[in-house]
Amino acid sequence: MSLELIPIILGVIGLVIAVLIFAMLLKMPAGTGKVKEIADDIHNGAMVFMKREYTILVGFVVVLFIALYVGFETWHTSASFLTGAVCSGVAGYFGMFSATKANVRTTVSANEKGAASALSVAFYGGSIMGLTVAAMGLLGLGSLYYLFGSTEHVHAIHGFGMGASIVALFSRVGGGIFTKSADVGADLVGKIEAGIPEDDPRNPGVIADNVGDNVGDVAGMGSDIFESYCGSMIACIAIASTMTTGTIAIMGGTQSYLMFLPLGLASVGLICSILGIFIVKMFSNKPADVALRAGTIGAALLFILAAYVVIHKLGISVNVWWSVVAGAVGGIIIGLVTEYYTGGSPVRKLAKSGETGSATVMISGLALGMESVVIPVVTLAAIILITSLLLPEGAGIYGVGIAAVGMLATVGITMAIDAYGPVADNAGGIAEMAGLGAETRAITDGLDEVGNTTAAIGKGFAIGAAGLAALALIAAFIETISVSVPNFSLDIGNPKVLMGMFLGGIFPFLVSAMTMRAVGDAAFDLIKEIRRQFKEIPGLMEGTAKPDSNKCVDIATTAALKRMIAPGLLAVLSPVFIGFVLGAAALGGMLGGALITCVLMALMMANAGGAWDNAKKYVEKGNFGGKGTDTHAAVVVGDTVGDPFKDTSGPAMNILINVMAIVSLVIAPLLAANPNGIFG
Repeated sequence: MSLELIPIILGVIGLVIAVLIFAMLLKMPAGTGKVKEIADDIHNGAMVFMKREYTILVGFVVVLFIALYVGFETWHTSASFLTGAVCSGVAGYFGMFSATKANVRTTVSANEKGAASALSVAFYGGSIMGLTVAAMGLLGLGSLYYLFGSTEHVHAIHGFGMGASIVALFSRVGGGIFTKSADVGADLVGKIEAGIPEDDPRNPGVIADNVGDNVGDVAGMGSDIFESYCGSMIACIAIASTMTTGTIAIMGGTQSYLMFLPLGLASVGLICSILGIFIVKMFSNKPADVALRAGTIGAALLFILAAYVVIHKLGISVNVWWSVVAGAVGGIIIGLVTEYYTGGSPVRKLAKSGETGSATVMISGLALGMESVVIPVVTLAAIILITSLLLPEGAGIYGVGIAAVGMLATVGITMAIDAYGPVADNAGGIAEMAGLGAETRAITDGLDEVGNTTAAIGKGFAIGAAGLAALALIAAFIETISVSVPNFSLDIGNPKVLMGMFLGGIFPFLVSAMTMRAVGDAAFDLIKEIRRQFKEIPGLMEGTAKPDSNKCVDIATTAALKRMIAPGLLAVLSPVFIGFVLGAAALGGMLGGALITCVLMALMMANAGGAWDNAKKYVEKGNFGGKGTDTHAAVVVGDTVGDPFKDTSGPAMNILINVMAIVSLVIAPLLAANPNGIFG
């Protein structure tokens, strides 16, 4: 059997397993009465958002498809672009559909069967998302490699990454604006003004808040990881395709083997992810954090061993395997550091700062976020250093790409554990709104608490992976230009490169401002509506009347979709403008400046936001006076600011740098014809 068929076959197998798990999930009890009614509201709200978002997305994709077809005068790149968009869109839609079916079944399992059963159901919901992301990536990219990998159209594969990035841009940014505007609106009016608990059925914004958990943290995160997962493989294929004969001889294997390697690693990574899912199931009678950690670590260890076998069988240097190890270990380090800053002693200190008011909570949280950047960035720098020492000159950056693949190859289990969090969170919300009692809520709260930690780790992991993937894409951009412009390099002494670096540093700040303001504006609209309902619906506060939740979902949806267009256009058009006007060197500098700034800002915002969130939860458990105190009010303010930090603007940085990098790589052959721009 041809090697190139393996990723395609395993992609199909992964999808089949995901469908089988989904069928198993649907057979589980979905509740009746009020439980079913609430779950249907959440599911329908999520589907309404996805339908409206994908309607806008289709128009955007069609325009870019035509532009690529005209620009390249062939169908290959535009077809690859469309394939990438479809694969990412299908993964996000199916994963979120499954999550909104798993949430209520988790609630019912917690109520009727206990914690072990509830953990299994919630994890099944997450694992469908994880397997679908990994399988669609392998199936789509593997098929394109089979068609174009050994032809003069190999560059067309880059279009797949661009298609995936466009979907990620819409899903992550649009979903992030929706979820945080709903969360902020529900919290500020419900907790602070009305003095009612979180997930109280009287709050008109609660259903929108639960919908947001799915569109932002399931569909959005899935498309985010899918983008980096495919981007890292595409970068390695591009770099290997431009290697010199001398470099290939030192690396071992053949050029075709070096191009195939990232797909081979991702293939065994999917197998290890499936085994990791079974490990979690085996440990489901243990505490949730023990079971999830066993699956994650087990899959990573199995992958490291499997990667050695793959690299050895292809006759490639063992130093490439050490690059894989560096990436896998680096991902674990970044995850552990994120866990410490968002769940360890810094959070307890942050919660205590609430005793002196919201100002000290804000100061302490910002300081925590800035400090938390250090070790992850040092880790990324160490990965770059290690791969450059392991591999010969000209191939070190290939090692960075392979390290990114090593970090992302077990995306099936990583994404499963990340998507588990929103499912558990929704399950707790349904239990609260349906009044299922303290015992059931204690189980769902326990699952949710672990889910908060896994979500925080997932964000750190996503940032590190996005950074390495973008760096590899930038290197692929340089190599692609160099094929036609032999002396091309990004020399910091070149004024155009230096200018580009400063320009690149602008975009993360601008996109952060746009997305933060979008959350604020959308939350303002939602707060007015929630206040209106509390004021105008008789009996709502007393619990004898129902809120108009659909109105809140509609406001959040409209606001999110309207405000995501500008950041999306900026990310896609800025590389095109800089490249064709100022030249390839300026564009390369812009990508470098944007990469560094994006990684730093993403880490700071994600960790500060996660810490503010968990500081609020720590106080709500009864520490430092508990709910209803001035300390609680102070940490709620911190959490309100942290929400768009960690779930909107922070994740937007991952998308921004990858979109800019893949668009640059796609247009690189066009830039090579006139590398100096209009001022050349």
